[in-house]
Amino acid sequence: MAQPITVVKKNVKTEEQIQKEKLAELQKALAEKDAALTKALDFIGELDKIGALEAANAMLEAKDKIASIALGQASREPVTNMINNVMGAAGVLTKMDPEATTKLLDSVVSGLKQGETFVESEQKIGAFDLVKSLKDPDINRAIGFGLHFLKGMGQELKK
Repeated sequence: MAQPITVVKKNVKTEEQIQKEKLAELQKALAEKDAALTKALDFIGELDKIGALEAANAMLEAKDKIASIALGQASREPVTNMINNVMGAAGVLTKMDPEATTKLLDSVVSGLKQGETFVESEQKIGAFDLVKSLKDPDINRAIGFGLHFLKGMGQELKK
């Protein structure tokens, strides 16, 4: 009858065997990805030719100084004011109806075009022309919008 197994020998790899296996895996990966690796090396070579690698290395070495300068610039009052204004404007835009905003901006563009045409014509407007223009429904609508816009703005300003 066979003897029972009492000791299990574990195959423990040496450091040299592990390194050989890793090297074999690396060689296999290099062989499979040779075209991509060649392109990557060409790309890195071009970066080196134009001095980009040197510049990137210098930036990495001076990262603390660069971060300090960037933080100093970002914390200046004009920059913080701009950031606060952008955030405030973004908050206002989220409250506005996108269709109404688009319609308003389209009407501003149309008004600018007609205004430019008038300025180029060098015509003069008299007092009678001004009173007469109030009967024009488009002008009346724009003036009404402007007056109500100013009223709403004024009400918000006193809060």
